[in-house]
Amino acid sequence: MLRINRMKFLWSPGMRSFTSTARLFALCVLISLAGQTAHAKSWPGFTDSSYFAEQTRMMQIDPGVRLRIIAPIAPYIEHTKPTRVVFFATPNGNTIDQTLGMQMTGGVDWHYDIQHIAAQHRLYRKANLRENLVLVCLQADIKSWPAWRKKHENNAALIRDIVAQVLDAIPLEDLTVTLASHSGGGSFMFGFINGSETIPDWIDRFIFLDSNYGYDDDDGHGDKFIRWLAGDDQRRLVVVAYDDREIRYKGKKVVSPTGGTYRATHRMLERFKREGAVNDNKIAGFDIYQVLDGRAHLLIHSNPENVILHTRMVGEMNGFLYGLALDTPEKYAHSVLRGPRAYMQWVQPLAFDRMSAEDFQEMQGMGVIGSIPPRPADAPSGRDFMLSVADMSPSEREVAIKAELLRGNIPDFLRRFVTIHTRAKVADDSEVSATFEVSPDYLSIGSDDDFVRVPMTPMTAQAVAEVFGCTLPTRKMVNDIYDQAPVKLAPLPLTEDRQSVPTFLQHNGLIKWQRDEYDMDGLVAGIKKDVVITNRLQEKPNRVAIYGWHRLNGNPIQPLYTGHVDTYVDYSHGVRLIYNTLRVADETSTIEAVLADPDLAALLSDEGVINEPRY
Repeated sequence: MLRINRMKFLWSPGMRSFTSTARLFALCVLISLAGQTAHAKSWPGFTDSSYFAEQTRMMQIDPGVRLRIIAPIAPYIEHTKPTRVVFFATPNGNTIDQTLGMQMTGGVDWHYDIQHIAAQHRLYRKANLRENLVLVCLQADIKSWPAWRKKHENNAALIRDIVAQVLDAIPLEDLTVTLASHSGGGSFMFGFINGSETIPDWIDRFIFLDSNYGYDDDDGHGDKFIRWLAGDDQRRLVVVAYDDREIRYKGKKVVSPTGGTYRATHRMLERFKREGAVNDNKIAGFDIYQVLDGRAHLLIHSNPENVILHTRMVGEMNGFLYGLALDTPEKYAHSVLRGPRAYMQWVQPLAFDRMSAEDFQEMQGMGVIGSIPPRPADAPSGRDFMLSVADMSPSEREVAIKAELLRGNIPDFLRRFVTIHTRAKVADDSEVSATFEVSPDYLSIGSDDDFVRVPMTPMTAQAVAEVFGCTLPTRKMVNDIYDQAPVKLAPLPLTEDRQSVPTFLQHNGLIKWQRDEYDMDGLVAGIKKDVVITNRLQEKPNRVAIYGWHRLNGNPIQPLYTGHVDTYVDYSHGVRLIYNTLRVADETSTIEAVLADPDLAALLSDEGVINEPRY
């Protein structure tokens, strides 16, 4: 597949005019950015959102277009990989952040729960290790792309320039572009197609999710699709529609006698039939038509119950995920449009537009398990990794441990966090409840079949936790975890060579011997001392705080202790990850916000407020 040469793209006819000086300046900027971004956490102009290890940028582009770019942060974006930029045009009446989606709580507008484009994109991004994936969600200021295009006669050129400006803001090379939409967002895509006689080679996929109303053979849309698809056997046109001819809302027909996506899709199909055979199939309620050697997929739900499926096909049936994954190595279970929603663990707690600037700062560090990258295929087993670092100095070993964890060499069972319940009295003597999520065991390196619980410095633990959208526990949280753990094991202390890798392995083997009779998904406690956060670290800086290792009678071997320097690590130390996101009553908050709140801190702390919950 042909991909964008950035400099050629920026200077192509109809895009922008550059003087020689401007071209030289642009080249210098791009070279500078290429050097900087290999090490920077966020790109220039972007903000670390800390949702799922992402960075984001809002852009306002004249005339009257807003957009948000969401991309992974380093180290989850690799400059050696090709990059796919997915543009998603919002449906009529919806904002960017409603289209991206959020977790639903009391009083939240239902529009935030119908599409979940960000969550579906994240799930596909997790599976796709071949490419960097960047999502761009675009909204017309009047919340209607058809109305916006009517307002601007030169809309085709404007849309092309919008795409160019966005790509200019992404400091990566080797770009391809996917254009996707729902409902009226399809008008944005047809405006782009109208911008030239041919569809550019750097477009790799079109995804119309009940949004192809504007298809018109008189505008040459069919001819352009056919020429474009013929140019590369990896290109795809994906159209999802349903039989909307007889649907009614409040007793009245929704579409006109010539309107709707059912009729538009059949117009496309009739044009494509002239180019060759059609393979058709029926599955999961859809009539599936594959034309042009399978490069065009047109799916029409037969809708026998004559209900409105307009939004259900996008969110409830994983429609966007289907469009992204179709005919890719990552299609896995999403080769058929169906429920239930596959992406719910990737839905962010709050929408960006529901946060004030102060809220946004408060949410820094918030994340969920989706921030942990998948385990690489070439990752060593836990034992092999520990043997490889056995002869390193302690500082070299810490660097290696941190790098291995951040690249995702973590057993799968550790990614399935467990809910802990807590209650406390607040200022008016009423009781409030909360739930937080914890890893079922201590931070480990390796696979489910061969992993080692790895002792590490609190600095390494803190850095890994922050990248994964997590924090470390307090003493009270350790107690709550122990109390609610269904698997409680007796401590097995060792006394010799406590800081060596062979002792780390020996102790891990003893725990395995105890643990093997239990389900790996069960929450386990009593096997390590926890590295914890505490106010005592403000009194004694550059120390490590440890607590716990409860006996079977519930009493901890280790009281809260800050006597060791922060570079001290021994076999008994364990790192338990806690989601930064938690629920207080029916509201979403963060561990840091609750610990800083005098009325709520008792939910998580037996020391009162903790204003610096980190190393």
